[in-house]
Amino acid sequence: MTKLFVDDVEIEVPPEYTLLQACEAAGAEIPRFCFHERLSIAGNCRMCLVEVKGGPPKPVASCAMAVRDLRPGPKGEPPAVFTKSPMVKKARQGVMEFLLINHPLDCPICDQGGECDLQDQAIAFGFSRSRYAENKRAVEDKYIGPLVRTSMNRCIHCTRCVRFTAEVAGTGDMGAIGRGEDMEITTYLETAMRSELQGNISDLCPVGALLPKPYSFKARSWELAKTDSIDVMDALGSAIRVDSRGREVMRILPRVNDAVNEEWISDKTRQIVDGLKTRRLDRPYIRENGRLKPATWQQAFSVIAAKIKAARPERIGAIAGDLCAVEDMFALKLFVESLGSVSLDCRQDGAKLDPKFGRASYIFNPTVAGIEEADAIMIIGSNPRHEAPVLNARIRKRWLKGNVLLGVIGEKADLTYDYNYLGAGPETLARFVDHPPAEKQRPMLLVGQGALARPDGAAILAQAAQAAVSLGCLRPDWLGFAVLHTAAARVGGLDIGFVPGEGGLDAQAMAKQGALDVLFNLGADEIEIAPGAFVVYQGTHGDRGAHRADVILPGATYTEKSGLYVNTEGRVQLAMRANFPPGDAREDWAILRALSAVVGKTLPFDSLHGLRAKLYAQHPHFARLDSILPGRAEEVERLAKGDKSAGGAPFASPITDFYMTNPIARASSVMAECSALAHGLLKQAAE
Repeated sequence: MTKLFVDDVEIEVPPEYTLLQACEAAGAEIPRFCFHERLSIAGNCRMCLVEVKGGPPKPVASCAMAVRDLRPGPKGEPPAVFTKSPMVKKARQGVMEFLLINHPLDCPICDQGGECDLQDQAIAFGFSRSRYAENKRAVEDKYIGPLVRTSMNRCIHCTRCVRFTAEVAGTGDMGAIGRGEDMEITTYLETAMRSELQGNISDLCPVGALLPKPYSFKARSWELAKTDSIDVMDALGSAIRVDSRGREVMRILPRVNDAVNEEWISDKTRQIVDGLKTRRLDRPYIRENGRLKPATWQQAFSVIAAKIKAARPERIGAIAGDLCAVEDMFALKLFVESLGSVSLDCRQDGAKLDPKFGRASYIFNPTVAGIEEADAIMIIGSNPRHEAPVLNARIRKRWLKGNVLLGVIGEKADLTYDYNYLGAGPETLARFVDHPPAEKQRPMLLVGQGALARPDGAAILAQAAQAAVSLGCLRPDWLGFAVLHTAAARVGGLDIGFVPGEGGLDAQAMAKQGALDVLFNLGADEIEIAPGAFVVYQGTHGDRGAHRADVILPGATYTEKSGLYVNTEGRVQLAMRANFPPGDAREDWAILRALSAVVGKTLPFDSLHGLRAKLYAQHPHFARLDSILPGRAEEVERLAKGDKSAGGAPFASPITDFYMTNPIARASSVMAECSALAHGLLKQAAE
């Protein structure tokens, strides 16, 4: 630790700290535009100037100078830094005056208004008037894709967007052309950006030069109610903030959570907002003579009750979808079990995961933050860039630090970082079981759903567990066996045992013709259900599940209810309600409670509080929010003893279209435009 004075306050900080970090540790406020904690240092805005006693007779950019570079006083006294001296005040006023020379005064029509760093810092640190009377420069707006709108007259060349695309996203989409006052930030030939994380540059931009295009001119920040919640577009469980006005969600922004998503979210997380209100189911429907007709709740319940009473218990089943909250699945499990059935499944994609092997067999045991500690990562049957873009950025972050061995078995895709392509299928994985390479200290084996959602998935899972044992992934201080999920509901469903009981049918078997008489479909839109069974669909959108349904019960999306989710690493998280469902739609657990009373199998709770009490009694770890119940190495070892007779088909990622993975995304026109652009159906601006 190094001792120094900041505005006569003595502090001790690590020598690798920048002066900016040291000043903030002492409680001093340092303005900045180009500096960002998660990006490299550019030092080009000069707003963070401070005075260093004994240093050069001019202000110093505090973001670009380290504490270790300071010199002690002539008698060995600690160095001193001043953040409020007349020199610093005058220097900052000068910098702000230069920044505003070409910045347009269009704050009243700028979407950044109320959240603008330039506004805030101009008031706090700027000059009270302008001495610049010449014309301002004009810069043409650029097309950089359907998600980010540009107003380049406002750009102050902080280069945060350039550094983000180069360092975090890994695509290098943004760059600078020209020099001096002709310098402009743009994409190459004004084409659309290619990253799944591109929307984050609108958060990084300290002025109104880069803004979310779908949100343009929709609302002001002070009009919005802000609700902390959890993302369900993938299994990472990114921390988000849902901003709503009245009953309508207006935008979704990231929250800082260093353990999960740092402060990034994917474009799908951010821009499915219009999908939350499009193609919504807002009333019950009953199919009569092949056509769906509106009905009352009582009519729908009566039809369902009659079908249940006419069916034998073993001919009743339930499938839970990828966006379900734990409470909804738990209520459905209690209801189906009260009917005497054991055919229930939360693995609509057919993934061969089973809680009987223990929690370590199906969670991301090293944790997301643990990726930064790994010194070798093998990716099996996964394309993390599409399955969990923010997690993929974490892997890239680890790659940038160096001294890590990366390998891929499966698709040879652009993951934004270099890796060793080892092979395409199970035969390559088998080689690591029999002939493991030299040991590393913290190796990680990342298994994706592309390796597990196939007929021989159980054998491949056992093979991967054996490879983890052979590679030394199981140590007293490190459990490097990691399962990457694609469904937000999957780990929670496995935790509560939403899988077939003894003699029960799994999702693939239940979907076959003639397998069941009554099938409850809780938001499972990614599975094709054959004709024959009477299907009760509880969901939010007129998607695939609703097209197959005989009765539709309208439910609530993740922004319209309070619900528990468990992310891929096993972290219990709480999504809070930001608005209310449309029309007659209700929360899924409440629908099941009302239906159970009509059927004569009343569930043992009357409120969400009562439901959670039952859940916590059976599964206590759900009561510990933002914590992880860790798996045990012996569970992976037990899994490794299973049958390893896998087939020879190559691994393929289960996600073929990143923008169309669930009913909310498929209802979004913004996601449809992104999908068309990604698949070459729309021409780029430069074409």
